[in-house]
Amino acid sequence: MRFAEIPFSEALGYVGAVVVFVTYSMRTMIPLRILSMVSNVIFLVYGVQRGLYPQIVLHCVLLPLNGYRLHQMLRLTRQVRAAAEGDGSMAWLKPFMTKRACRTGETLFVKDALAEAMFFTVSGRFRLVESGIEIGTGQVVGELGLLAPDQRRTQTLRCEAAGEVLVISYSDVKQLYYQNPEFGFYFLRLATGRLFHNLRSLEAQLSAREELPPEEVAPGVA
Repeated sequence: MRFAEIPFSEALGYVGAVVVFVTYSMRTMIPLRILSMVSNVIFLVYGVQRGLYPQIVLHCVLLPLNGYRLHQMLRLTRQVRAAAEGDGSMAWLKPFMTKRACRTGETLFVKDALAEAMFFTVSGRFRLVESGIEIGTGQVVGELGLLAPDQRRTQTLRCEAAGEVLVISYSDVKQLYYQNPEFGFYFLRLATGRLFHNLRSLEAQLSAREELPPEEVAPGVA
């Protein structure tokens, strides 16, 4: 039988199979979702042509699901791009994080420990012990451990007043990167920007201390 003699519905099934094969070969999530939606439409038409009602139901469910996941990934990319070009907020990670309650005096991580996650403070009060920096609500802490060569904590984080944090593991952040490399680029740009901001703040503090008269410098400060 020549290709031209193949019924339309059957040819549609072959086309759908090819699209599914290409979908499985995709390395990143956005093109995978787009091709998945294309295959859903093809198999919906194929199912209608052949009267395959279980297949129709399946792809009626998968089509909006793939569309929703595609929307999520595109929105995430826009948000991280805007954050990298704006105020440096990492609040866009909140939908991917899990809640954790913290007690007063609890240590969330200690200096030199292996870094495995980052935190977003929702309520309460926290402090970096070695530097004395207080972490208020709506701030991310612990993200730079992902970029450290040995992935070790450089300070200890302690809860000063009971509250709640959101947590995301580095492995989940890496998954987001693998799904969409553009996300990884903007995340790296954002984290580097925060690092440079911290360095500028430290330089400003050191300059301010150097300008103080010797008698006004706190004992033990060198």
